[in-house]
Amino acid sequence: MSPVVHEIRRYPVKSMAGESLPSVEIDGRGLAGDRWYAVVDGDGKLSSGKHSNRFRRRDAVFDFSSRTADDGVRVSGRGGEWLVGDADLDTALTEAMGDPVSVLAEAATPHQDGAQVSLVGTASLDWCREHLGVDADRRRIRPNLVVDTSEPFVEETWRLLALGGARLRPVERIVRCRMVDIAQEGLPPERGWLKALTTSRDMSLGVYLEVVEPGMVRVGDEVRLDG
Repeated sequence: MSPVVHEIRRYPVKSMAGESLPSVEIDGRGLAGDRWYAVVDGDGKLSSGKHSNRFRRRDAVFDFSSRTADDGVRVSGRGGEWLVGDADLDTALTEAMGDPVSVLAEAATPHQDGAQVSLVGTASLDWCREHLGVDADRRRIRPNLVVDTSEPFVEETWRLLALGGARLRPVERIVRCRMVDIAQEGLPPERGWLKALTTSRDMSLGVYLEVVEPGMVRVGDEVRLDG
């Protein structure tokens, strides 16, 4: 049987909990609206679960969730719900982070990581659950697309795929970091997944894909392998 799209996930504000969607338009940047906003400090660093040239570790960002509404992007957590652009949202986040921050749209610093779209197969998650003794909840690895598969890690062998009206090309495996083990999206700390992936999978799970042709993708769409 051909793989099919099992779930579509979008994260309107980077590093916050996201939303599960029945369908989404994929454009040249990726899922429309995905990680368009980020929580940014005065040095231009994006709030994340790790430190790097782009990121500053601020685990408090994972206590918030974001979703797309008719009037814009809404953020909830720690005592309220706010619309992105509301000064009260920046105040709440500043209090939570202990440092002045604002929710800003993508500008010079890209919010995407290795490529525009991320994907993982259900069989790969099942393998981790069975062989690594972890919960392997897909929310911990923050994928855009979860695809029903019957063979673990088969997505790493794909060269070109079409789903719905879009065509995507895998470009690299996704190397994981401590974010897979921290508490997020209502999940408790895992603590063991990254260590297990380090010894068994070179810290890698899932793949990044670049957009070859934009188009609409829906849950239940067949994944057609073109190469």
